[in-house]
Amino acid sequence: MKILGIETSCDETSASVICDGRVASNVVSSQRCHTSFGGVVPELASREHERLIVSIADAAITEANITKKELDVIAATAGPGLIGAVMVGLCFAQGLAWALGVPFIPVNHIEAHMFSPFIDEGPSHRAPEGAFISLTVSGGHTLLSVIEQDLSYAVIGRTLDDAAGEAFDKTGKMLGLPYPAGPEIDRLAGDGDPKFHEFPRALTSRSQTSKSYDGNFDFSFSGLKTSVLTFLQKQKPEFITANIQNIAASIQWAIVSVLVEKTIAAARSRGIKEIAIAGGVSANSGLRAMMHAACKKEGFTLYLPGAVYSTDNAAMIATLAGVKLSRGMKAERLYNIAPFASFSSGRPKP
Repeated sequence: MKILGIETSCDETSASVICDGRVASNVVSSQRCHTSFGGVVPELASREHERLIVSIADAAITEANITKKELDVIAATAGPGLIGAVMVGLCFAQGLAWALGVPFIPVNHIEAHMFSPFIDEGPSHRAPEGAFISLTVSGGHTLLSVIEQDLSYAVIGRTLDDAAGEAFDKTGKMLGLPYPAGPEIDRLAGDGDPKFHEFPRALTSRSQTSKSYDGNFDFSFSGLKTSVLTFLQKQKPEFITANIQNIAASIQWAIVSVLVEKTIAAARSRGIKEIAIAGGVSANSGLRAMMHAACKKEGFTLYLPGAVYSTDNAAMIATLAGVKLSRGMKAERLYNIAPFASFSSGRPKP
């Protein structure tokens, strides 16, 4: 089966072809027009998607060495995301499916991230046979979920304010780092001391180390942002410049340690020994290293997406569509699916 996936939820325009469960192509164009604004400008994102979508889709089909007429199914992100951006890819994909007379499958962007660690990267990336814990840290979302073998899942924790990715970008902006600031903080933190300054770790407690812990798995990073701002305002510019690596390491530890602690506690409390991390922040080297160490200590199995599949991409969209079809979902010729902006407003069952 040949599936074309389309992803335009934020500032990446992407198309991918999956042939019999394997990635035949995955073309991603990351928009650079937002850099000077320090964040994604929704209207600019929509215009860039509109400008690029046809050429990106054509490139993916060509790279897969097939023709449009050979496609069996087309899938696209229906949300969540910037509504104008989502509409570009969704309308394009539905129109193409209608023109070709093939089924269209709407995909939840966050759900696709959850399964991105299992895109065809070899035996170490095969999906667990039973339930697993998913930590999804993508854009404005930070979610802890229990995913069952039948692809159903329950969200047991989520961010109450800023997400982890937003915390990286906003604190990085305070440090004068270019957008997106997450990779820059990660780079600087590699040569810094995470214990240089103790920033707050909200909604955490020592009781979370207990195997019987079954409490609050929600996240909050707005207090960290305020604490970093207050700290920087008290310092002289030359102090910040001299210690920027240590400050970055301290910020990163405050974010990453909370993610790891709550994920491990969730796995312990439910007797689940397999954990998957997904989303843009899953590329953070500090998070990967700390989660690897924690899982090794606990005897848990850790699943991570390949670097190219951590950020937004269409391979995860097409892959999840293929997984749904392999698990019994019926592909229908529906071409009037409406987009949705938030995770809670239109979350279909996988």
